[in-house]
Amino acid sequence: MPSPHDFNPALVTWDGLHGLPRFDALDDGDFAAAFEAALAAHEREIDEIAGNGDAPTFDNTVVALEIAGDALSRVSALFWNKAGAHTNDVIQALEREISPKMSRHYSKIGMNAALFARIDTLWENRETLNLTLEQTRVLERHWKGFVKSGAKLEKAEQEKLAAINEKLAGLGTQFGQNVLADEKAWALVLSDSAELEGLPEFLRDAMAAAARERGEEGKYAVTLSRSIIEPFLTFSERRDLREQAFKAWVARGENDGETDNRAVIRETLALRHQVATLLGYGNFAELKLDNTMAKTSDAVNGLLRAVWARAVKRAGEEETDIAALIAEEGRNHEVMPWDWRHYAEKIRARKFDFSETELKPYLQLEKIIEACFDVAGRLFGVRAVEKKGVAAYHPDVRVFEIRDREDKLVALFLGDYFARSSKRSGAWMSSLQSQHRLELKNGRHGELPIIYNVCNFAKPAEGKPALLSLDDARTLFHEFGHALHGMLSNVTYPSVAGTGVSRDFVELPSQLYEHWLTVPDILKRYAVHVETGEPMPQALLDKVLAARTFNAGFNTVEFTSSALVDMAFHTRTTVEDPMAVQGEVLAEIGMPKSIVMRHATPHFQHIFSGGYSAGYYSYMWSEVLDADAFAAFEETGDAFNSEMARKLKDNIYSVGGSVDPEDAYRAFRGKLPSPDAMLVKKGLSTFEELTGSDA
Repeated sequence: MPSPHDFNPALVTWDGLHGLPRFDALDDGDFAAAFEAALAAHEREIDEIAGNGDAPTFDNTVVALEIAGDALSRVSALFWNKAGAHTNDVIQALEREISPKMSRHYSKIGMNAALFARIDTLWENRETLNLTLEQTRVLERHWKGFVKSGAKLEKAEQEKLAAINEKLAGLGTQFGQNVLADEKAWALVLSDSAELEGLPEFLRDAMAAAARERGEEGKYAVTLSRSIIEPFLTFSERRDLREQAFKAWVARGENDGETDNRAVIRETLALRHQVATLLGYGNFAELKLDNTMAKTSDAVNGLLRAVWARAVKRAGEEETDIAALIAEEGRNHEVMPWDWRHYAEKIRARKFDFSETELKPYLQLEKIIEACFDVAGRLFGVRAVEKKGVAAYHPDVRVFEIRDREDKLVALFLGDYFARSSKRSGAWMSSLQSQHRLELKNGRHGELPIIYNVCNFAKPAEGKPALLSLDDARTLFHEFGHALHGMLSNVTYPSVAGTGVSRDFVELPSQLYEHWLTVPDILKRYAVHVETGEPMPQALLDKVLAARTFNAGFNTVEFTSSALVDMAFHTRTTVEDPMAVQGEVLAEIGMPKSIVMRHATPHFQHIFSGGYSAGYYSYMWSEVLDADAFAAFEETGDAFNSEMARKLKDNIYSVGGSVDPEDAYRAFRGKLPSPDAMLVKKGLSTFEELTGSDA
């Protein structure tokens, strides 16, 4: 541990509630010095491990690596939390500096010949070491990590790889900051009542709050936050304004200015291919898929294309319905992307006799948070206790204790729910601290998981409750599913704790958790009217459940096209013009003109700054698993079946990466799934179509 005299000790000595950082004792200017000291301390620890004169053992090498860099982990956790959820010019400037520096630091560790020799010796002799399954998994993770960091390369190649990785780290930061800058800079400010035609009160309130944040008191701002732009595209009767807002939304990162990401993408893809080649892989996808359930790009593309065929067919049927409604209204324009959400909502309201505006008063943020906690209690025996007045990294962030049936504290949870200009778009889960049971050098024995969820829901006007769309509510459940994966972790070693699993398995706990939102008992209990407190009427509940697969073609086309473009980028050896490749892929698969990718290439943060490169498919791969997993509960006739819940906790939520994901899933379900349940769940097929049965 570096001397706390070198920097603000509150960055590494977390002595707030149950070991929470004292955020109110931190300043943005503290991070630079803390990083310098922590990086130096970690380097000294690594040199000590590598230079140990004793023969390598699991304890003196692997365990030593597991607990090394404690100060760096703490400083990094606080900094990257701030960079994503509450950034500013000071943080962004340091982010541009620290990203390549961190890459350089870890490249040096990964290429430390003496250290790798110790790890390699243990790996070669693993059968004689009497290791537990978890220890074997931890050793394997370290060994593969060193190999993929270039430990087996010649010195010149190692230096080349380190330089490339450093450059890639900087490019990823630049990409994300460019998207955030575009989102922050653009707003469509409205003041004329005619410009607000069709907009419900909840959206007007959110737009008024966004306008106030931009100094436009008394006006209404359409921003590029998904919580505003999507309902605006859904409800606005002004097609000209929908078009203007939509084109700004899809143009993020593609503007011919300083924040244009196309050159960043081209360089990123070229460098990634160089990394793959240096490490002996044919392309970057091979490298990324090497340690996943899917294993090969053929397996990934096979799933994506099979689903694509059904999705694009269904989307064609949906477009026909939209075109008919446009004609019915006496208009003669074709269906364009800025029309789809607007007319789909009208069709849904007509077909199922309810609208988003009718549903939204029953989906209060507070109640949906309560529902998340209640489901966790009924499945896993944990409860949340909010701790008022505890400082977090922003005044909007709420702090909860998570306790088990015996009232034992098992985790701390931070909920950050509202959009703001200092926060990147989207929703995510991360941790300040992961669970483990090792004794650290400073005397701490094991660590309590400190997990946070970040969302971007529209903040309501002062004194008004926050209301969610059904998609927002699903997002809340999704991210809390990730949070539970971190909070219920029960492993010995930090590298395999919680979400430390393969990319195409990590979405299973989150996507599976979404299913409980629409369990009738949960909706009846928590979907209560914001003004009357009355539960959602059974008739409306029935309509909501019947409409679950409405617009399935559109939703699946949006996603699958993005995943196919991601795989195309990372299976090709050269990509001279990324936008041309995007166009080629979309043309080849027959992308409808009326739909765009969920994430167009210039703002596809998942794959260019978010760790999902050659991995965006994983949401669908996990969807195959989650549909089958929830079917296990449905087969019992009880969505909260205690025996299935125990198996789920013991084999999925608590084991992290300490067990091979296929083995973990088999232990829970008894078998691996087929895509059938997923296709039925999405409304892209029926059981009869899949089985050929008329029954």
